[in-house]
Amino acid sequence: MRGYLRPDGRKGIRNIILVTYLVECAHHVARAIVTKSNSDNVQLVGFPGCYPNQYSLKIMEGLCTHPNVAGVVLVSLGCEGFNREQLSKTIKASGRPVETLIIQESGGTKQTINSGIDKVSTLLEAAKSIPLVDMDTSELVIGTICGGSDGTSGISANPAVGHCFDQLIAEDATCIFEETGELIGCEQIMAERAITPELGEEIVNSVAKAENYYTVMGYGSFAPGNAEGGLSTQEEKSMGAYAKSGASKIHGLIKPGDIPNQKGLYLMDVVPDGDPLYGFPNIVDSAEIIEMIASGSHIILFTTGRGSVVGSAISPVIKVCANPETYNKLADDMDVNAGKVINGEATVQQVGREIYDLVSRVAAGEKSKSEDLGHQEFVITYKQFEGLGPNCLPVR
Repeated sequence: MRGYLRPDGRKGIRNIILVTYLVECAHHVARAIVTKSNSDNVQLVGFPGCYPNQYSLKIMEGLCTHPNVAGVVLVSLGCEGFNREQLSKTIKASGRPVETLIIQESGGTKQTINSGIDKVSTLLEAAKSIPLVDMDTSELVIGTICGGSDGTSGISANPAVGHCFDQLIAEDATCIFEETGELIGCEQIMAERAITPELGEEIVNSVAKAENYYTVMGYGSFAPGNAEGGLSTQEEKSMGAYAKSGASKIHGLIKPGDIPNQKGLYLMDVVPDGDPLYGFPNIVDSAEIIEMIASGSHIILFTTGRGSVVGSAISPVIKVCANPETYNKLADDMDVNAGKVINGEATVQQVGREIYDLVSRVAAGEKSKSEDLGHQEFVITYKQFEGLGPNCLPVR
């Protein structure tokens, strides 16, 4: 496979120009710039809030300096609380070109859109000269989430992704799974897989935090659709979600936007620290996808039983369908039919190998189904996190 070599030494599998709005008031202008640029390589992300928030800044910094990103146009209204100067500084420090448009100083909607189109055109031209170099599987970062789970998820799609993860980690790649709110009851099993006892303790504490958080919120990570799909308890859902992680040792615990410092398997703790201030940890699956991309994921493996059609900006989303009936209904949106395991037509290992092969092809440039259909869902909300504890990233 070949990757786009960035000035910071990281390698990307896509060559994207981001147009980034820094408050909802600038969303329309930013979207118009993307639409009028008429290129699959120009994509839209942004933060809607007007109040400053360290978490949102960290996520935006991770996205705008992602290996798949070649350059950025920031679109600001001009009076929002988002720290655009810090974001611009971080992007410049990564060696990527960045342009900032301030609507209040650029003549309003029409003139800012026209200026944005010109700047995007310049960045697209510059991106063509970015060198393509050899890229090994060991340089990939792959994330996984599950959404719309049902009674088949923990039997077919999730363990198949776990098998794929084991293959990737055996080849020294980096893999990330989540989320602690859907792993309640699995903390001791995960702790036994941690490479140090101290990391195991951090994992147990992170799940306890999630349990307390959801208790305070009064609503666990168990949707009505999960029950309609045959899941009976939170514990059953947790064991199914846990299967995505495979059987490899767990090498670290990270929070959204943290970049794994070594190769191996990482658990992402997406539940905010402290008292609940901003509502539920992740209001939709797209929020978790973006957090994994902000931590450097080149590709996201999305397992689903009930069905989902979402994709994402920046990184391709590969959807692995657990339920054969769902796959038949949504075949145009699903990349892998793990329902073959349910029907006895394939083993978990065979589907895991199929996922692995597709990861290799998508990393080499093949479009995933959601990518080909133009899905670029994106959402960031407010959160708060403390720094990682000293035992979360053990040195090997």
